[in-house]
Amino acid sequence: MRLCAILFLERVEENMKAQYKPLFEPYVFRSGVKIKNRISMAPMTTKSAYDDGSVSEDELNYYSRRANRVGMVITACAHVTLDGKAWNGGFGADTDVTIPSLTRLASTLKKQGTTAVLQIFHAGFQNVFRDRTSPQHEYISALNSGEIDQLITDFGEATRRAIAAGFDGVEIHGANHYLIHQFFSAQTNRRDDHWGGSFEKRMKFPLAVVDQVLQTVKQHAKKPFLVGYRISPEETGPLGFTMADSLELMDQLSYKELDYLHISSGDFWSVPRRGAPATNSRLHWIMQKVGDRIPVMGIGSIQTADDALKALESGIPLIALGRALLMEPDWIKKIELGNESEIITEMRYSDQNRLVIPAPMWNVF
Repeated sequence: MRLCAILFLERVEENMKAQYKPLFEPYVFRSGVKIKNRISMAPMTTKSAYDDGSVSEDELNYYSRRANRVGMVITACAHVTLDGKAWNGGFGADTDVTIPSLTRLASTLKKQGTTAVLQIFHAGFQNVFRDRTSPQHEYISALNSGEIDQLITDFGEATRRAIAAGFDGVEIHGANHYLIHQFFSAQTNRRDDHWGGSFEKRMKFPLAVVDQVLQTVKQHAKKPFLVGYRISPEETGPLGFTMADSLELMDQLSYKELDYLHISSGDFWSVPRRGAPATNSRLHWIMQKVGDRIPVMGIGSIQTADDALKALESGIPLIALGRALLMEPDWIKKIELGNESEIITEMRYSDQNRLVIPAPMWNVF
């Protein structure tokens, strides 16, 4: 087995084109966790867990097919409480009963030689149990102070379970209109107490969750364990937060002991709608604001080796791939072997079995 690995590395050295070598430089986070290259697998919802919230065999096979050469795999989001579950088929980190299931997932990823990161979240008003006809802002408004304190604790407890399961880190999901995002947004946070009523108070919940998670890591992790944070750069709607708002939150986050900020975007090169000039990309303004204090991970519409290289050359240190790895599990391997022109960039309806995509996930496309 070791001989095969050596022979493959020799083939990589012989065949990979020189211009792509920056994509394969290792990176060491402030926590001490080291990844072997600059490419991460982005978190993508599989909707394929068992009914009890444990990770299914189909999901393990799906991750195993894609984990082999990426520097880091960020899993689909695991709910920190059962009532924070966003969809049927989501897996949990909400009780200690989930630890064996999470251990299987972490082990599957690490056996492939990648860094394993569990994304943790709470759906807020998007939870699967809630009456969707109610106004979205009612969810945050109805929480009492004790319930909010418990939610913060729940993120810490999910982190403890990730550590116990053998993950190398967690990513706090503060994007995509889930609970943490909802506390930050004036559209969904109409409170007038410690947790809302002003821009500064709407930042308190995201920052409190980060503090709780970091405290849990210090208390329970016996080796380097990273903590990332995913954030949406803007929000639509008249009360939605602007690019300027999210830059201020990112500025606050950059002074925490986080390992990276993961910018949730459909297009790496997208420009601001409000709150910053559209003369440059959102990631340009983010790098200008916080890039000297915290590593930034970009994502969106990166399909080819040249797309990834262009993104890296913009100055951002880390890149995540989502759909590209769905369509082409051998994305990295093909670049390593000099076959980057063979990367598949479109999904074919006959490809489900070849791509090892679970049926509930496949049916989304």
